[in-house]
Formats: sequence, C-alpha cells, structure tokens
Amino acid sequence: MGELVLVRHGQANSAAQDETGYDRLSDLGKQQARWLGDWLRGHDRPFDRVLTGSLRRHRETLAEMGDMGAEAEIDDRLNELDYFNLAQAHARATGRPAPTPETFVSHITDVMQAWHRAEIQGNESYAAFEARVAEMLTLAARPGRRVLCVTSGGVIGMMARHLLDLDPARMAHLLVPIRNASIHRVMVLPEAQILSGFNATPHLDTPDRLHARTEY
Repeated sequence: MGELVLVRHGQANSAAQDETGYDRLSDLGKQQARWLGDWLRGHDRPFDRVLTGSLRRHRETLAEMGDMGAEAEIDDRLNELDYFNLAQAHARATGRPAPTPETFVSHITDVMQAWHRAEIQGNESYAAFEARVAEMLTLAARPGRRVLCVTSGGVIGMMARHLLDLDPARMAHLLVPIRNASIHRVMVLPEAQILSGFNATPHLDTPDRLHARTEY
C-alpha cells in the first residue's frame, strides 16, 4: 500500500487583491509550516518523494517545513486555480459584487459552476485545470510509495472531486473549510485510490495553537 499526503500551503497574504500580492506567506503561515514539519517528522515516516507547486507560497511552505526525506521536485501542475481572475470574470458576466464572508459560499459555488459550464474563464479553462490535476494524481499516487505534495486548496478539492465523484457545486463546498497547512491523505492500493483523511491539523490542535487555525 502507498500513501499520497497533500498539504495546503501556510497562510498567505490574505489582504491581497490579486494573485501576485497574495503569493507569499505571512509570518503566521511560516510558523504553521514549521509546526507542520515538526509534527510530520515526529509522527510519520520520511517520504519517498516530495513534490511542490512552483508558486512562492508553496516553495516557502516546504522550505519552512524542513527535511521531509527526499529532495523537492517542482511541478506547476500543483499550482492553484486563478480564483482572482475567475471572480473578476464572474463579476463582469453577472454584475454581482465581490463576496463578503457571509456570501462567500454561494459566490464560490456560482463561480465554480460557471467555470465548469465554460461561461467564464481565467488563465485556463476548467477542463484544462481538471486534466492537469488528474495527471498529477496519477503521477503521485503510487502503490508502495509515500509521496508528499505541497499545493493549494483548489488542487486538493479537485483531487477529492476525482476520488469521490463530486459535482462542481459539492467540490466548491469542499474548498471552503480547507485550512492553511492542513493534511489530506489518499490511500493508494493497486486497485483503488481512497481518500483516507481530510483537513487535519494535528500540529495546531493544542490549546496554545488554536489561534493558528486559519482558512485564509
């Protein structure tokens, strides 16, 4: 049996208004990543392979995590969907304002469904995003190997869509609670890939670290 462990990056610059401004870890995000690396070294075996997206927040997260047992390989198929551009395209198409915390769930659901129907598009189509994440899942999920992927919430959600056969709306709902520096596990068998863990943050579950649980 193998295992694929997916890690979402630490907290990034959540006050940003575009992808470039967002793409760097906050001080808390760096601390989340350090705590995560310490926890994994203390509770898991070293990984046979370590993959990371090419975004700055991915690479910074892995650097703060420290030694995970293998030299990092960068693969941009682990990069996030471009939600800022998709949200802007959705606003132009619908006239809806930017979401508030109270309307975010309905907003992301509408955006994912419109993107899936090819009514809006950012830097890539929904079909292209889905295809590259499926390629990454096939590449990384190998029986008999433990593989770590440092990535983003959208990629994790799309992998879960493949594993659980979710429709775009349910995939969108799954994206909302994904925490920064969270752990997601896929059991890899010769005959199947099975989601065995989702959104775990054991390194943040002590009373003195509860403040460090963040989604954005």
